[in-house]
Amino acid sequence: MSNVDLARIQFAMTSIYHFLFVPVTIGLAFLTAILQTVWHRRGNDEYRRLTRFFGTLLVINIAVGVVTGLVQEFQFGMNWSAYSRLVGDVFGAPLAMEGLAAFFLEATFLGVWIFGWDRLPRRIHLAAIWAVAVGASLSAAFILAANSWMQHPVGYTNNATTGRPQLNDIWAVMTNPVFLWGYTHVLLAALATACVVMLAVSAWQLRRGRHRQVFARSAKLSLVVLAPTMILAMFVGSELGVVEARYQPMKIAAAEAQWETCQPCSFSVFQIGGGNNDQTPTKIIALPHLLSLLATNHWNGQVVGLNEVNAQYQQQYGPGNYVPNVFIQYWSMRLMAYTAVLILLLSLWGLWQMRRGKLETSRRFLWLATWAVFLPIIMNTAGWMLTESGRQPWLVQGIMKTADGVSPSVGTSAIVVSLIVFFLLYLVLAIVDVVLMMRYARRELPPAPTEEAAEPPIPAAIQ
Repeated sequence: MSNVDLARIQFAMTSIYHFLFVPVTIGLAFLTAILQTVWHRRGNDEYRRLTRFFGTLLVINIAVGVVTGLVQEFQFGMNWSAYSRLVGDVFGAPLAMEGLAAFFLEATFLGVWIFGWDRLPRRIHLAAIWAVAVGASLSAAFILAANSWMQHPVGYTNNATTGRPQLNDIWAVMTNPVFLWGYTHVLLAALATACVVMLAVSAWQLRRGRHRQVFARSAKLSLVVLAPTMILAMFVGSELGVVEARYQPMKIAAAEAQWETCQPCSFSVFQIGGGNNDQTPTKIIALPHLLSLLATNHWNGQVVGLNEVNAQYQQQYGPGNYVPNVFIQYWSMRLMAYTAVLILLLSLWGLWQMRRGKLETSRRFLWLATWAVFLPIIMNTAGWMLTESGRQPWLVQGIMKTADGVSPSVGTSAIVVSLIVFFLLYLVLAIVDVVLMMRYARRELPPAPTEEAAEPPIPAAIQ
């Protein structure tokens, strides 16, 4: 393998692992804030106990997620210094905003919330958890703004002296259409992920017969939020596909393994064969016009094929192969879409059981809801791979190829050693995280506070 391949594997490993925590953090922060808001307004102590219970899972997730996120930023200087040197004047601005504003807000108020139980006025303590949720969302916004610039560069000019892109319009970066639709999609996916996690934990507790009345409330909350969230996420994802077809036609054509231009275009449920060396795969159950709708919002819309886009890029950027890994694109798109449908169906089934008054006693649903916790992991990972792999061979679309972005002074042995170290480190962190999350998810609810308590209880998140 070349240094480029090794560096890409390392960044892919750390990025995918880190992104397992990001959606849970964003979504669970909002759900915890909702639980505490209901407790604040109604005074029902069951919601207070649920807030502390799921708040503990939130804190564990943030603690591990922060560690994994720091490694990614170091890699820009370690393995991708040529990239950082070329586009650092643009890429660095949103990253700096994320660290100085969003992460600072999230971390500060998380500490206030953890140590403020029974010490701060209720309104201030409630405001702290909402500040954590807002901070987590802003953190994702700045990171995605930087990533969206790589997908569709805007708001910059080329410095005549250095020859490097230079930021001249931060507003253009923050209103990049790829960012606006992509960020909305990520927020909805994060909320859906947290809903599935809350539902899975609640279902496990209900199956064990523990605190049925209390965990039935969290299960119902997760279902009520999950169903409309998934519908919106699927709609926004469809619109994001239209935006990407406009700015990155190669990505959308690869997602359907569409080598030749078509109008109208069908969407295949799955295919046999395919890949970069097979331009005539056997497509199974082709749904007429669906690809045209997904890519253009028109019933008979045209989708430019991979061969035609590749020829256009060769004329525009010079000789080369600009087709990404079609196999990854095709199946990533379907894994993301199919798992999203499964999650939606699960939520609708849960709402039906809730309407019938059998949510707490339906053993089949509770069993499936418990194991459904893996579905958003598959959905989010596939979506991330679809987004990032589809940009290849570009590191920054139209500006810098991936092969030109690696650090020229870092040798193969250094990348291999660091790759092994990160893999082992992340394996240990994964084990620690799974053990902690399962341990606290299976715990009994903290007891209700008593009026006679002489000392304020220790926050659940640091017990």
